[in-house]
Amino acid sequence: MAYDEVLAARVRDAVRERADFVERRMFGGVAFMVNTHMAVGVGEDELMVHVGTEGHEQAVVDGAHEMRMGERTMRGTVAVGPDVTSDDDALHSWVHRGVDLALALPPKPPKQPRT
Repeated sequence: MAYDEVLAARVRDAVRERADFVERRMFGGVAFMVNTHMAVGVGEDELMVHVGTEGHEQAVVDGAHEMRMGERTMRGTVAVGPDVTSDDDALHSWVHRGVDLALALPPKPPKQPRT
């Protein structure tokens, strides 16, 4: 599955407004890592936003839908469809929500090398 490269470029610009980031291939798409956490990601045609478990219900009320990986619901991460992300202001709002959460979390400790 390929990800939407046009959407990824728009997301890249929106993330850059708020924070330094690292791009990582993830879930068949691309994830934007801020402060060692996935803030947002781009899939085939949707934006994935890490909103945290506390922000999950409000994100659904605000127009996102639950993120699913197979049978599992990804509580704390929501998907935002192209009908919403086609609007630049809405896209930036969702991206900034994920970036702000990632910045508020303590960085993850480095992984220990396998022996």
